[in-house]
Amino acid sequence: MRDTDAPGQKLHKNLSAFDLTVFGVGVIIGTGIFVLTGQQAARNAGPAIVLSFALAGVVCALAALCYAEFASTVPVAGSAYTFSYATLGQFVAWIIGWDLCLELALGAAVVSRGWSAYLQELFDLPSWLAGDKARPDFGAAFIVVALTIVAILGAKLSGRVTGALVIIKVAVVLFVIGLGLFFVKAANYTPFIPPAQSAAKESGGSAPLLQVLAGITPQHFGWFGIVAAASIVFFAYIGFDVVATTAEETRRPQRDVPMGIIGSLIICAVLYMGVAAVVTGMAHYGDLDTAAPLAKAFDLAGQGWAAHLISLGAVCGITSVILVLLLGQARVSFAMARDGLLPPVLSKVHPRYGTPWVMSTITGAIVMVLAAFVPLSELSELTSIGTLFAFVVVSMGVVVLRRTRPDLPRGFKAPLVPWLPAVSVLASVWLMLNLPVITWVRFLVWMVIGLVLYFGYGMRRAKLSVERQEASAPTAPST
Repeated sequence: MRDTDAPGQKLHKNLSAFDLTVFGVGVIIGTGIFVLTGQQAARNAGPAIVLSFALAGVVCALAALCYAEFASTVPVAGSAYTFSYATLGQFVAWIIGWDLCLELALGAAVVSRGWSAYLQELFDLPSWLAGDKARPDFGAAFIVVALTIVAILGAKLSGRVTGALVIIKVAVVLFVIGLGLFFVKAANYTPFIPPAQSAAKESGGSAPLLQVLAGITPQHFGWFGIVAAASIVFFAYIGFDVVATTAEETRRPQRDVPMGIIGSLIICAVLYMGVAAVVTGMAHYGDLDTAAPLAKAFDLAGQGWAAHLISLGAVCGITSVILVLLLGQARVSFAMARDGLLPPVLSKVHPRYGTPWVMSTITGAIVMVLAAFVPLSELSELTSIGTLFAFVVVSMGVVVLRRTRPDLPRGFKAPLVPWLPAVSVLASVWLMLNLPVITWVRFLVWMVIGLVLYFGYGMRRAKLSVERQEASAPTAPST
């Protein structure tokens, strides 16, 4: 926290609880609500997809309470990286920081391609310009560059842009719920929990790790289907943790950050469950296995005109997701550079706008290249395993900090410690075990690369290591 006042490395404090809630809603509501709702209803849960969203929301809420305590205690940029640095040490901090780079940068690239695909469909753009078939994807590259500029111009401006986009997409979500209620048929809710069906075992890297380790055959529908769907729709909640990355730019972080994290999660959970209930009531769940289930439901109800509004909401929703992910990535890397784990030039703050402009520029360039040239559909699950791993570390860190530094002032305290963090760890690990083997392999490869960088550069150059070396060096005798 002392380092946050260093000349040239001090971020401007101009965000409120409302700004943080908008950021949270802006990054959470994205492709998940527009795609996963129908797909998982058709494949795993039926109308009980509402329960899957509730279950996933509970898992996220457990982690959110831990994030809120940390953010109110250590209000410094970097989110889970900074929290782990303060409790579990430099090495664990590097691991989680490297992990967050995977989650945020790759997530921004994946979502940028999704934005381009929605834009191409909405305006019927040429396939060479934008969309899944475009190489390079000029649409994805354009949105990354534009939002990188917005991010550099200041967190307050970013908040205003995100706020406008959030208003549009929340209005569209409420429109889906409000109009859809008039076309709900009670017969579509029967059976609410479809009978369980044995699923064919997946083979190779696509098989869930739990199946490989325990030989468990997955099930569709029934109560196991609800849990299986929760493991997937959980990904629709990813993003509330990004709110904690802006703690250092918040006027009253001890109060505002917990309100932003928990408030945004509650708002999104209610909206998700509302959309899930309406869509599965408008159409039979078996008809919703499509990339655009909300539009499909309105088409089946004879309201095709609504599909264009939904597509517009998707474009706006995904835009705000990209912006907040870029903001989060830049601030995590900025915190790592300020600690000496990355080259110090990356911790430079713009003298006028008070933002980490060097790191924001580099992040934008990397994400732009990935989004423009690399088909990232198979890598999107990496963002989820990275998030869950961060949940595990933060939940453990709350218990550690309670024991090692009980004297620290805490603006917010997670209840039922250590039991609540323990349940959060178990729930996150369970969801991780339901991810495919190939996702675990890619995750481990990424972490090995990170370890090479840490032992080759970060461990020796880190500020903490340098201070220890200076402290242990013999002093010259006085004359």
